Amino acid sequence: MFDVEKITADCVAWIQNFFKENGPTCNAIVGISGGKDSSVVAALCVKALGKDRVIGVLMPNGEQSDISASYDLVNHLGIEYMVINVHDAVEGIKNSLPFEPSVQTITNIPPRVRMATLYAVGQSKNGRVANTCNLSEDWVGYSTRYGDAAGDFSPLSNLTVTEVRAIGTYLGVPSHLVNKVPTDGLCGKTDEENLGFTYETLDKYIRGIEEPDEKTKAVIDHKHKINLFKLSFMPIFDPGEITY
Repeated sequence: MFDVEKITADCVAWIQNFFKENGPTCNAIVGISGGKDSSVVAALCVKALGKDRVIGVLMPNGEQSDISASYDLVNHLGIEYMVINVHDAVEGIKNSLPFEPSVQTITNIPPRVRMATLYAVGQSKNGRVANTCNLSEDWVGYSTRYGDAAGDFSPLSNLTVTEVRAIGTYLGVPSHLVNKVPTDGLCGKTDEENLGFTYETLDKYIRGIEEPDEKTKAVIDHKHKINLFKLSFMPIFDPGEITY
């Protein structure tokens, strides 16, 4: 059984220890999307460091229809925040490419620009950048390498969507943020519609509670296998392995 009180306390202590060892006076820099993950990470950082050491960064790409959720979160937590529109940077990259970019390329440019933005804020505001990915999405590759999958510390990477929502509820994050249905922001479909299965099904499989049907299990296993590279540091050549 998931002990939300203990895991939350342990995670808060872990964040405190990370900052003690990697910047005792530093701020936590959190990209705020208005979804459950960034909301819960921000709330955990406030619990660990106090609201005066957490900076939220809202990064719409032009017009963002659900940006009100991001404002709800930063106002609820009472943290400092800034709004940096990444539209011009994203379009600048796309328009400078000497070829027609693939759909995958177009999808991944914004999260990589947003991560560059977070590090720009972090370096100027004495900060450490929070990774906001969770275990479920990482498991099936729902993250962008060197985009939202980057960061200096990651509170949620070993926690499923179900567990993240439980922590958010426990911390008093507004329900409409904790339970907000995630979408890809491109085709209008939810993450679960794109994946072909629910996070509840995925989470139960990850935790060994219940296996999905054979077809769904095969899809999950395949997605996990082909996306494992995203969770590993890049291979490094070691000249010490060479024998002459």
